Amino acid sequence: MKKVFQLVDLDCANCARKMEEAIARLDGVEQVSVNFLTQKMTLTADDARFDSILKQAVKACKKVEPDCEIILK
Repeated sequence: MKKVFQLVDLDCANCARKMEEAIARLDGVEQVSVNFLTQKMTLTADDARFDSILKQAVKACKKVEPDCEIILK
């Protein structure tokens, strides 16, 4: 499953890269892209565990950039 999420308060491109690397290491993640300019994250992950993987991705992002929020719609 592939979904795109809006990011709020992502401060820099370096943080975006660190977030992307942290999420890519999660089990079940097939592909991830965090774009600083568009403030969007594209996540492709295992369909059966997508919600669980997304929760882990949110935690990974908070460790890198505590002020950044992922809009889950």
